Amino acid sequence: WDFLILFFCLPVVIFNEITKKRLLGDVSCRIVPFMEVSSLGVTTFSLCALGIDRFHAATSPQASTRPIEQCQSIIAKLAVIWVGSMTLSVPEILLWQLARDTSPVSGVVTEFCTMKPSSNLPESIYSLVLTYQNARMWWYFGCYFCLPVLFTVSCQLVTRRVRGPDKKSESRGAKQGQAEGHLNCTIIALTVIYGLCTTPENVCNIVVAYMSPDVSKQTLDLLNLINQFFLFFKCSVTPVLLLCLCRPLGQAFMDCCCCCCEGCGPDSSSSESSADSKLKTEMSSSIFFDKPRETPPPLLALGTPC
Repeated sequence: WDFLILFFCLPVVIFNEITKKRLLGDVSCRIVPFMEVSSLGVTTFSLCALGIDRFHAATSPQASTRPIEQCQSIIAKLAVIWVGSMTLSVPEILLWQLARDTSPVSGVVTEFCTMKPSSNLPESIYSLVLTYQNARMWWYFGCYFCLPVLFTVSCQLVTRRVRGPDKKSESRGAKQGQAEGHLNCTIIALTVIYGLCTTPENVCNIVVAYMSPDVSKQTLDLLNLINQFFLFFKCSVTPVLLLCLCRPLGQAFMDCCCCCCEGCGPDSSSSESSADSKLKTEMSSSIFFDKPRETPPPLLALGTPC
């Protein structure tokens, strides 16, 4: 979803700032806010799901024999997160519309997006959209800022409280405990980046809500642009942070990139080193997902990871 934000929303925003014309017109005015709010929802519910998963992994009495979760189960959870986030963002499609303004000095027509429900909507839907618009600021602050931050902090505190230092050393080996420490640091780092990037927008929303008569349109546009680029920064940093902190994921990504660069051809000189790196990746991945490997596989000349 971060890639979709950078691939679609970022060019539209930059094009609008340069030309004062809205790329794709009214469609982009509705789709860009929808995708941006959906991105916040995906991050929020993903952090909550990761917090629950880490709590179960840390407090499970049989954590050493805990099997790797099936792919179907993970896909089902991701589907719930994505569909739920997109469903909660549907009012954004009905809330925004394209508007035009003519400069009194130069006479140039500029296009911009305004938060105003269309009067052509059915009365029942129109009233719901108005209710969402009135409650949007506090809904935005409570669901997409307070929920992930408080949920992650609570899960970390409860996990440490329930597990304790003695139980941690008794139930887990050194490598497995180190891997869980990396996972917890990853989740905390993701939450910190998310909180820092969403704080300015929430502060601006609250301040503007009570000082909107005293704030000019140019200032509001500038604040909105700054908030959007904070979101783009978060979408850029999050994948890099995951690849750096999550070692098995980063190793798999580097192997895939090296495989694509080398043309996926077998190389006898690098077969032993690639097999060794694959073994290390599998071992670290098994520790990362709380499943110890009983007997390591033999080192075979398997060629490249592809």
